[in-house]
Amino acid sequence: MPSRLLIADDHSLLRQGVRQLLSDAFPDFEFSEADGLEAVVDCLGETPPDLLLMDLGMPGMAGAESLRALREAHPNARIIVVTANEDRATILDCLAAGVHGYVLKASPVEEIVRAVRMVLAGDIYVAPALATIGASHGLPERRPAASHAQQDTTRFTARQIQVLQLLAQGRSTKEIARILELGPGTVKIHLAAIYRRLNAHNRTEAVVLASKLKL
Repeated sequence: MPSRLLIADDHSLLRQGVRQLLSDAFPDFEFSEADGLEAVVDCLGETPPDLLLMDLGMPGMAGAESLRALREAHPNARIIVVTANEDRATILDCLAAGVHGYVLKASPVEEIVRAVRMVLAGDIYVAPALATIGASHGLPERRPAASHAQQDTTRFTARQIQVLQLLAQGRSTKEIARILELGPGTVKIHLAAIYRRLNAHNRTEAVVLASKLKL
């Protein structure tokens, strides 16, 4: 079965260029595109792609917080950040959030192909120009994805509990985003994960089911 890859960036020229490059290197891949976090959420649905290439600066993104939400909501999807941001703290935050790769837009074009191959093979890729940052400043230790049993035990993350508590108060998505200082797209990702874990089909069902839990 061919791998499914989502290219998320608000610059259409960059998306098309990366898509063409990867189409040549991986002719059997299935590609889709998104121009912001809201579009990424729409594309994920119930069957997320195998790999997401994501820009940190596109509309709706709240840095590592959005990446962490995506990893929590879709633990089987792999994420490679493709960005111009070389800030040390940002890189470490993204790796700590659980991304599988970090590539600079200024890198040689063959680097993105190498990153995709490595990440799909189960490795973590950090651009050679950035590798010393992790080695010199305590690269966060990778944690294996939690098993279904572990997810059932832990039930919700601390952030998801905050979202669920506000949801139970009748707060709208925009209000939750404002109170928690998150982007609406990030809140929607948390809500999607909450609905799935509760087996709820909508906001009302989620609130009813959550009222039976000790949060």
